[in-house]
Amino acid sequence: MRFLPVLFLVLATMTAQAADKPRTALVIHGGAGVIERSALSAAEEREVRAALDRALDAGNAVLTKGGSALDAVEAAIVVMEEAPQFNAGKGAVFNAEGKHELDASIMEGHTRRAGAVAGISTVRNPIRLARAVMEHSPHVMMAGAGAEKFADSRPEIERVPNSWFDTERRRKQLEAEQAKEKAGAGLVEKGKYFGTVGAVALDAQGHIAAATSTGGMTNKRWGRIGDSPVIGAGTWADDRCGVSGTGWGEFYIRNAVAHDICARVAYRGDALAVAAEEVVNKIVPANGGDGGAIALDRDGNIAMPFNTTGMYRAWIKPDGSRGTAIFRDEK
Repeated sequence: MRFLPVLFLVLATMTAQAADKPRTALVIHGGAGVIERSALSAAEEREVRAALDRALDAGNAVLTKGGSALDAVEAAIVVMEEAPQFNAGKGAVFNAEGKHELDASIMEGHTRRAGAVAGISTVRNPIRLARAVMEHSPHVMMAGAGAEKFADSRPEIERVPNSWFDTERRRKQLEAEQAKEKAGAGLVEKGKYFGTVGAVALDAQGHIAAATSTGGMTNKRWGRIGDSPVIGAGTWADDRCGVSGTGWGEFYIRNAVAHDICARVAYRGDALAVAAEEVVNKIVPANGGDGGAIALDRDGNIAMPFNTTGMYRAWIKPDGSRGTAIFRDEK
């Protein structure tokens, strides 16, 4: 029985090491909206889940090496901007003129640094430009031609022709929307604008970052900008909480959705899930909007509320468990 003290020592050491292991977590979304099983083929579903998994892998690779939450959310977003399944980067929707106008934002919680771009048209990865605004300018948000000019000053920012973002699926969506508009159905339909991408990460240092990127609404005009590049509306991070939203942007701006969730955690002591549920599924619908959000707190708790029929989402929890989901009935 002499081996028992040694065994206990080994188990105690393993337990202490597990307790000391840094808690990291990552949650991402690819947009909320009307996502019916009948409208998504088996092949399309596999492609979406594979793209979500690639984004998770990219962000988690940063975290497992001790990298920052900021680097992790950028890495995850870049993968989704390169995937035509989502309304960001390569898969961005068309505006009323048959072009693409892209928006993005990023925020680091413990420093409150933030960067955003809106209405850009030739930057391959808008999230990288948003981060450049944060790190290499005195500003938080840049838009349109000015943001493009700033991109010229950053050698790491890749430029592409606007047509690079084209996909046939998005062109057909534009044609359908314009046909409906011509027939007199000019109102925005609830849940018909999903695809925005987002990420929130917790790193080994206990820091949180959040990021969001989008092509906006199909058939948008007049330089319309939604919530995705608006700090506090579509993106927010502080030292307790991070949020990225997806949905009808006008309502997320009016209700400062991302900040409101984290404010409830900070000021009222609400649990993350309670705060996210209250804002996304009660306040937003009460004012006429819909959509979803992903949220993460400094303890690694994850919330993913939405009030549409589906939301592309994926996560890795502090214990290493992971998953992807699309439809409402998936746990």
